[in-house]
Amino acid sequence: MDKLRNRQVKNFLTVTLMSLGMPMILMGDEVRHTQRGNNNAYCQDNELSWFDWTEVSKHVDVHRFVSLLNARRALRSVEPERQRVTLTTLLGRAEESLAWGKTQSADWGDGSRSIALSGLLREEGLAFHLILNAYWEPLEFELPSLQSGVWRRWIDTGLESPHDIAPWEQSPEVKSKTYRLWIDR
Repeated sequence: MDKLRNRQVKNFLTVTLMSLGMPMILMGDEVRHTQRGNNNAYCQDNELSWFDWTEVSKHVDVHRFVSLLNARRALRSVEPERQRVTLTTLLGRAEESLAWGKTQSADWGDGSRSIALSGLLREEGLAFHLILNAYWEPLEFELPSLQSGVWRRWIDTGLESPHDIAPWEQSPEVKSKTYRLWIDR
């Protein structure tokens, strides 16, 4: 259960830290500290607001994960955020229109639990393919072909630490034309 919870936390932190704008996280989020939903714990002098420093050693994998997310975030251009460009506008600038990814058994129904999309942001020097699988079975996703270069896997929260995220410059190549993604390995 703890491994699954760590994966969920990593997924939420990835979305938060890679989003446009200023991420809103609290001290301790990087080691799974919780105030149990209380956003006014500043006025409480009890376990709810105290930071348990043993969490750092208990959740070293989540701490490492967040450190690498922050390192990548520091590399990105903040110009779209300075100009208050929306995600829709930013993705609309993609030189190649967004392409929706495919699984071997594509499901566009209301009950679908996976999605994949790719695009090329030339100004950012970034081709991306985002795959999200919330289905309880593994799914095989086709990777779009690149005109130049190879796909690299930066994050896969279904993998155990330290393979769940790599330093941006050291992301391993994906040699296959497909990628198998499973939420609970």
